[in-house]
Amino acid sequence: MHDPKFGLLLPADDFAAAKQAALQAESEGFYSVSMIDHFFTPLGEPQTPMFECYTTLTAIAAVTERIRLTPCVTSVSFRPPPMLAKIASTLDNISNGRLTLGLGAGWKPDEYHAHGYSYLSNRERLDQLAEAVQVLKAMFTQEEPSFQGKHFSIDKAYNNPRPVQKPHPPLMLGGSGSGLLKIAATEANILNINPPVFNGKDYPNDPAMTLKFDTPYLKKRIGMLHGYMEECGRDPKEIELGSLMVLHLTRDPADAALAQTAAFLGFPDADTALRSPLTLLGTPDSVKREIHTRIEEMGLTYTIVIPVSPESHELFVNEVMPEFVS
Repeated sequence: MHDPKFGLLLPADDFAAAKQAALQAESEGFYSVSMIDHFFTPLGEPQTPMFECYTTLTAIAAVTERIRLTPCVTSVSFRPPPMLAKIASTLDNISNGRLTLGLGAGWKPDEYHAHGYSYLSNRERLDQLAEAVQVLKAMFTQEEPSFQGKHFSIDKAYNNPRPVQKPHPPLMLGGSGSGLLKIAATEANILNINPPVFNGKDYPNDPAMTLKFDTPYLKKRIGMLHGYMEECGRDPKEIELGSLMVLHLTRDPADAALAQTAAFLGFPDADTALRSPLTLLGTPDSVKREIHTRIEEMGLTYTIVIPVSPESHELFVNEVMPEFVS
């Protein structure tokens, strides 16, 4: 079993706030900080300010010392894989080996169309992801990196300096569709499990999937991953399991604000949201019990949180995290 660890999603619209949040998270004992990789925020309007993921994390790397940097997650559609390999290698060097490379197939059609990217089918984008991983690994590890695929190819794509971490930074894939799970089973070090995207909408923008993605559904997906790993000869224990969680903590279990957060996330009521594996809602004690259950029953040890308020953040750091990390 992997050791429990916690990450913090940084604000993506204000660098001063992101920098301060990262420095505070490092002092508070968080394992990592993350940025989402989007042109348009999933939680606002296309005009909502949104910084570029890798530029921001590189700036954060320069002012922090210990905390890991985890894109959550990179759309491989937005950067040619050889360029992404160079960017990731640079960030790993600047941070002295603190990059965890989060990767995904992309899912938000409006930002693709607005910026001139072709929004291919789920199958095609997953095929691109699988090939991108091969390009990245080649450029991270080979003296004369070469790869020939349907979507991407390189020929002696020298990548010096290569990453500090050997053989390469940990790869974290994000998603839970069967195609993504098959790629993760063969390639990933970490799987960040979130609801699959079938219709161009992610959680929390797809209320039907929000409700469908309950604990039995999540356990089934983890079982599928482990089955795929066994088929390709990997021990299921080799992959660390994680999740991205909306965090709302309060001392009052009847706090009406819990229902407001639940409604925003697409749940019919607070009780349904409290039972969902997609959230961490409730009192510090109830959330501690829930995290223990997820670790013991499903092996979910790497939780990246999105606090809804300063109070939620403070309660989590002071009353929840000490239960799991020193």
